[in-house]
Amino acid sequence: MTSPTEGGALQGLKVVDLTRVLAGPLCTQILADHGADVIKVEPPAGDETRRLGPPFDSAGSAAYFAALNRGKRSISLDLSKPQAQEVLHRLLDDADVLVENFLPGTMERWGLGYEQALAARYPRLVYCSITGFGRDGPLGGLPGYDAVLQALCGLMSVNGDPASGATRIGIPVVDHLTGYVALSGILMAVHARTRTGNGQRVEAALFDTALSLLLPQASNWFASGDAPELLGSAHPNIAPYEKFQASDGEIFLGIVNDVQFRRFCGLVGLDELLADERFASNAARVSHRAVLKQAIEAATVQQACAPLCESLMRAGVPAGVVSSLPQALAHPHAEHRQIVVRRGDYTGVRSPMCLSGTPGEPGRAPPGFAQDASAILADLGFSREEARHLSRSGAAPDPHCQS
Repeated sequence: MTSPTEGGALQGLKVVDLTRVLAGPLCTQILADHGADVIKVEPPAGDETRRLGPPFDSAGSAAYFAALNRGKRSISLDLSKPQAQEVLHRLLDDADVLVENFLPGTMERWGLGYEQALAARYPRLVYCSITGFGRDGPLGGLPGYDAVLQALCGLMSVNGDPASGATRIGIPVVDHLTGYVALSGILMAVHARTRTGNGQRVEAALFDTALSLLLPQASNWFASGDAPELLGSAHPNIAPYEKFQASDGEIFLGIVNDVQFRRFCGLVGLDELLADERFASNAARVSHRAVLKQAIEAATVQQACAPLCESLMRAGVPAGVVSSLPQALAHPHAEHRQIVVRRGDYTGVRSPMCLSGTPGEPGRAPPGFAQDASAILADLGFSREEARHLSRSGAAPDPHCQS
């Protein structure tokens, strides 16, 4: 067993974070959780998520912002101004990674494009751009948001039931996964740099990510030519794999093989189903899912959710209570896994990676707007008078700077 060492796996990695909203900040928060020094550079108006509420915290920032910016230092730069660009260049002098999610062409318009200006000046820099659709192609350069991508890329078409119609997934799943795509690409590029000595451009597009989520629905369509139907909580390839009514709520059964099905039937008193050819294999059960659900629900509706799921899980049959968010976060196993992070007035959810040797640790509470501007500028060699001038000019606005 590996003994933990001090610091996270990414200690010593310096990240300049120009991102806002969700995918980029999520990516850089995970980097910060695992030891990277992340400097969040916000525009003069601040990250939009500071205003996406209520609810708001005591400092006036939305809870949305707090979910994505733990462990970072904060400065504000108006990158359209040459003085602010000079600050950025000083940040990049010893940076390993830059992450941005501007509309394609924005950095080039400022004279800060990767191929245009940064690659030659900072050959070891890993430059990650997060966009809606990529830089070119029929939709290249256009803005993209999670729900729009869910609609455009077919995710809504496989979520919901005939009564509800196509439905947005209740979390910004495209943004979330794009943040992890960016994270993976950055770490791959940093690893490649140990071999080549050179950084590179990493691209993460919401469009690509959304289409990659169409599993197994895309494969099913490639093989059959049949467009997926709205199945509610059911799985297109597996049965019984959906939610069922119990006496005090709903449970979800995830039965993926015949052994689990036999165990389930024995535990809930449905042994007669085992002799029925309609349920003899998964393929047969999928073909007769409606009558199978009716038979199962006749048994589950007579039992309470929690003890039923407990007995099923202990017997090797995957099952879970359909929980509310408060119930999920209050589950004893969530406490055991230390999922909830508390830092003074801040409460959040930890990053899901667990490393035994370099475990990392969730950092300080998310920063206030430009909270660390004076310290960052001092580290970069700017005098107090220069910092005040940058603030007064609007190049690096600092609400804490004394005029």
